[in-house]
Amino acid sequence: MADSPASDLVVSSHKGPYAVECRADPFAELLPLIASGAHFIIDARVADLYDRELRPALNSGRVLRVEATEERKSIEAMPQFVRHLAAKGVRRGQTLVAVGGGVIQDITCFLAATMLRGMDWVFVPTTLLAMADSCIGSKSSINGGGAKNILGTFTPPKRVLLAVQFLRTLDEKDIRSGVGEMLKVHAIDGPASFDRIAADYPRLFADASVMTSYLIASLAIKKPIVESDEFDTGPRLVMNYGHSFGHALESATGYAVPHGLAVTIGMDLANFVSARLGRGDASHYKRMRPTLAANWKGCEDIAVPLIEFLDALAKDKKNTAANLGLILPDRDGIIRKMEVPSDEKFRAVCAEYLAKGRKESLL
Repeated sequence: MADSPASDLVVSSHKGPYAVECRADPFAELLPLIASGAHFIIDARVADLYDRELRPALNSGRVLRVEATEERKSIEAMPQFVRHLAAKGVRRGQTLVAVGGGVIQDITCFLAATMLRGMDWVFVPTTLLAMADSCIGSKSSINGGGAKNILGTFTPPKRVLLAVQFLRTLDEKDIRSGVGEMLKVHAIDGPASFDRIAADYPRLFADASVMTSYLIASLAIKKPIVESDEFDTGPRLVMNYGHSFGHALESATGYAVPHGLAVTIGMDLANFVSARLGRGDASHYKRMRPTLAANWKGCEDIAVPLIEFLDALAKDKKNTAANLGLILPDRDGIIRKMEVPSDEKFRAVCAEYLAKGRKESLL
């Protein structure tokens, strides 16, 4: 995928503004960080794929290579990372640099928030999912106690270095995982916005300029939402559209479904649940389904145990003592937070969808 020009974006946060800097050569930007004594936390696969370009950082003696798995993104894994950084002489005033996707982002952000009572960190996202969504917004989450993303902080990076050249080494499933988050953000922007990206869906994979345009548009849509509600207490909750169900799908399948594809399925399930429970209209489920189904292709036959799915859903942070806190489309297709009883009717709707919903339209 060829590089395409894009504009920088400045995001306001409680720790001051930070820039998403679009760069043709992100590796040159690392040289001053190396000279400053920064410590690098790098996805092991990215380190192998870009060994030549990352050689100055890899030779710095301040590198932690991490296998980017959900098991490594956990409170149980943190002591090992802390020991490594301490052995490498990490000090306050130094910077942690994350090079990788969302897992590396979450690990680095959590460490930056907690080590030495707080360190600066810089993010170089290498996956489309991280570029188009998670790189802005301050949030980090790690797993613990068998629950996904149960621990976390709000710690914005000092800089984000964005380079679409990393997309060249992603496989199609990874690209579609990122597109899942882009579809989510455009759905939140409204039905017309989703319909535009849906109409261009095939071109996302064939034309780098189209991909870059929608990538930047996704960040531009998200920016005012996270700026108005950085600590995720109100309007920003809509950004979890597809995520309650998606996280439950990931957990119930042992992460056999990649995150962005789980979110894609989660959006379809949210639309189905909303229509079945009378909170929304079936037309939105039918309108969005062809594009969502195209994006989750390959995940149709992965078994999702109902009990494990419902148990994981019950642990979602948005739930109240009495109800599930779900992000669903209303009758106009506007994405909103709604409270839904976890009763027999709801469980039956989920069971129906998990049995057949990824293979055929149910409405």
